[in-house]
Amino acid sequence: MYRKGHIGVSLLVFAPVGYWLVSVGEPETALLTGAVMLWLAMLPDIDHRLPVIEHRGLTHSLLFAVLIGGLFALAGVVLEGAFSVAGVSLITFGFLLGFLTVFAHLLGDTLTYAGVNYLWPLQRTFSFSLTRADNMAVNYGLFGLGIVVTVAWAAVAFGAV
Repeated sequence: MYRKGHIGVSLLVFAPVGYWLVSVGEPETALLTGAVMLWLAMLPDIDHRLPVIEHRGLTHSLLFAVLIGGLFALAGVVLEGAFSVAGVSLITFGFLLGFLTVFAHLLGDTLTYAGVNYLWPLQRTFSFSLTRADNMAVNYGLFGLGIVVTVAWAAVAFGAV
């Protein structure tokens, strides 16, 4: 999956979270959450820049999602007490944000023939085998679908529909 496809999948994963945040009176948190997920949508592909890490290895696993969630939870430890997110511990929210950010990327790559090794370091690849990663129609289709779904939930959440 390419950047546009990953952004689309991130928007699709973000949509129910954003809807929930807006519906409980946290629109600023919804905006920040969406921005973080989009900004870091390509984080697992950092393995392209690190020659010692195999592509779709560690950074494309649930372990990496948990590690990033843990880093976000640590940020929650530092910020805990400064503000809260809809009655959820900032540590818990931080973990979920980091985990979902990576998980959205993995979900996008699971659509491809190459798939993802969620259980790294075990050798087990999961794939829906629906498309090649470079299929621009699919990448732009996911991008468009992500935008449409995000606009739709925002319209419902803000009472425009």
